[in-house]
Amino acid sequence: MARWHTVIIGAGPGGLACAEILASKGISVLVLEKKGEVGPKVCAGGVTGAGLCRDLPPGLIERTFRTQHIVTSLQQVVLASDLPMVSTVDRGKLGAHMLDKARAAGATVRPDAPVAHIEADRIIMRSGETIVYRHLVGADGSVSLVRRYLGLPTVRVGVGVQYHIPVSLPHMEWHLDARRFGNGYAWIFPHRQRTSVGAYISHAGLRPKELQDHCREWAAARGIDLGTARPEAARINYDYRGWRFGNIFLIGDAAGLASGLTGEGIFPAILSGKTVANTILNDHYVDADFARLLVNHRRHCRLAACTATNGTLCRLVMESLVLGLRTGLIDFNLLEMADQG
Repeated sequence: MARWHTVIIGAGPGGLACAEILASKGISVLVLEKKGEVGPKVCAGGVTGAGLCRDLPPGLIERTFRTQHIVTSLQQVVLASDLPMVSTVDRGKLGAHMLDKARAAGATVRPDAPVAHIEADRIIMRSGETIVYRHLVGADGSVSLVRRYLGLPTVRVGVGVQYHIPVSLPHMEWHLDARRFGNGYAWIFPHRQRTSVGAYISHAGLRPKELQDHCREWAAARGIDLGTARPEAARINYDYRGWRFGNIFLIGDAAGLASGLTGEGIFPAILSGKTVANTILNDHYVDADFARLLVNHRRHCRLAACTATNGTLCRLVMESLVLGLRTGLIDFNLLEMADQG
């Protein structure tokens, strides 16, 4: 029977960030990933200037944008900055980079290792293997097995859908179209040799197939030919109900730390993974950046909740936000999970 100090379920950015820190301090760490490959995920790949851009190797950045194009039914706004506002990354390459760093630090990462169920001090693999843990970290996404074991409900869930087209479009764009996407938005996120075109809605009022249809309809109206591009859809959990439960921790989407307003999840996952690792190492650890993240998360959730069901209020709030951005009354960073206040 294998025994590990810390077992992490899920080898996304948050789980790997946690594993790297723990392993670098000599902690025995096992990361279990149910998929056969670490890295790829349904994700537009946007990282903000205030978040991860400055911490990533230049080779991982696909494209960097100092302007953001925002379109509503009443306004078209171009926000500009001397510094990068948002960059795009390839999730597969990011995952491979973080996997290499975690393994180099001494962590054991096992792909194609699905967990069957969890007990108080051990997990049972589908293969029948039993693994004993001292600490357990749930980094297993929006349908987290660890979260279910803890008995936490998941009510506030967004839906995202994306297509990849084989051309890199010139601008990064956000389209607030309340008729098609409620309080969500459609996006155009160009990468080096392709573009992610997709849409997000902060509640499950639309089934993924309906969101796909609306996204295709919107793209066609914008002159974007999605052709035979294959749709990819994902649930995005932003129903945060805590991150520490004794010797069990939740990070990223498993904890519900994605933005309810935008669906942003990479930065919350990595920051929470680092916070959990440092808390395991030092029970009195306090992270001011993580505290700020929780403040921003609550603000995003309030905005998402108040605009989710009232179409008139939704349009009023969204138009007011864009007007504030256009006039400089609101800083673009305030819509990011990494805003430092």
